[in-house]
Amino acid sequence: MKLSSYAAALTAATLLVPLTGAAEATTQTTHGKALSKALPSVNMEALVKAAQIDPRRPDNKLTPGAKASVLLVERALRDRHLLDKKWVDGYFGTTTVTAYAKYQKSLGYKGLQANGLPGKTSLVKLGAGRFKVTHVITPGARVHLGTFVINTRTRTMLNEAQRLLGRKLVLDQGSYNPGGDPTSAGTHDGGGVIDVNVKGMSSATRITVTRALRRVGFAAWVRNPNQGNWPWHIHAAAINDTELSSQAQHQIGDYYLGQNGLANRGPDDGPKVTIHTWEEYKRA
Repeated sequence: MKLSSYAAALTAATLLVPLTGAAEATTQTTHGKALSKALPSVNMEALVKAAQIDPRRPDNKLTPGAKASVLLVERALRDRHLLDKKWVDGYFGTTTVTAYAKYQKSLGYKGLQANGLPGKTSLVKLGAGRFKVTHVITPGARVHLGTFVINTRTRTMLNEAQRLLGRKLVLDQGSYNPGGDPTSAGTHDGGGVIDVNVKGMSSATRITVTRALRRVGFAAWVRNPNQGNWPWHIHAAAINDTELSSQAQHQIGDYYLGQNGLANRGPDDGPKVTIHTWEEYKRA
């Protein structure tokens, strides 16, 4: 072989090394993406909705659109020995809520982060290698609105309701109370819950405000002194807020089931609207 031909062959061989390595890297990346795409999906919006509604049902009817996601989560909890296999049924009832709360506590979570409602971080960890999480919900950071504390998701929802109404709303109470308020029965101890001041509002205006709050994703009712130890106000709880107290979770479930959110579980006395979460409202 001539020297020039030998040098050319050596150069070509040298060039093949990085090209081969790059091809292998591309193959591995493509394979990783394929595996990710192959994982089934948990729809977090539907899952959290079921966790609020199913425990309040008088029957075992499943929340529409949630069964597949609930089953994936229940199987993961079963495999962690937190849920007996007989409860892997697509129904996110009290037993599944309790099992999920145990899982959250096993991660070191406390308080509102271990309330049995799937949060983004715990859900992603539970699904590692098993499922991917879509339609993610996050309550956002806590912020001050006057003297009250709410989260950014609640503030955004409230701002949209005010835009629809063309007026500002004043709060009587916010979220994340330290507890002990006898008039709230624990509903304000978590996130997503507010009371709106109705001073100076007519009966018609109170209903209009409640309707706007419902439209953007709150379970909302006008409350009057005959119902409890409180003044006239509008009580609103943000559907699918993952930091809801257990009492507020129950109110959301009752709202979907056509009830008033009070201890007597009477019929819903608020304006009739199509029930939407905040995320569903934005898409619509």
